[in-house]
Amino acid sequence: MSTQPAWCGKSVLILGCGNILLADDGFGPAVAQYLEQNYAVPDDVCVLNVGTSVREILFDTILSDEKPSKIVIVDAMDCALAPGELFSPDISSLPHVKLDDFSMHQLPTSNLLRELRDHCGIEVIVIACQVAGQCDVVNPGLSPAVAAAVKPAAELLANEHFR
Repeated sequence: MSTQPAWCGKSVLILGCGNILLADDGFGPAVAQYLEQNYAVPDDVCVLNVGTSVREILFDTILSDEKPSKIVIVDAMDCALAPGELFSPDISSLPHVKLDDFSMHQLPTSNLLRELRDHCGIEVIVIACQVAGQCDVVNPGLSPAVAAAVKPAAELLANEHFR
């Protein structure tokens, strides 16, 4: 049995990030699941539902000898847009404060993403969905607006990265 991560040797790594127990925060995992169930994922692409473990995956990527050329982060964010709206923030505009590495309610990986881009030469893309509201208690399930964005997000990812 191989001890290498599933993404080793893949050129594209798509990471569905979020906590499925916190309402719209489960957007990233829902998109990863939709891709895996409805698309033929090419051999050079790895789609992972990483839940809340994205930092571990990114640390492993930094240390790996077999880095992907592109990482796509799929996550839910609150940027005061219309609920369910898809957008792609530039990782340079994400917070630079080191504390954000440890927050569960912001994109927790902004410093790591910049490290991967700037020091490892990996193209880093974020596909985000505007949440309908914040959730701080256990409340599984996406809001209708965010649930409706899962299929279009998957189509976007497949059209852009499944070649």
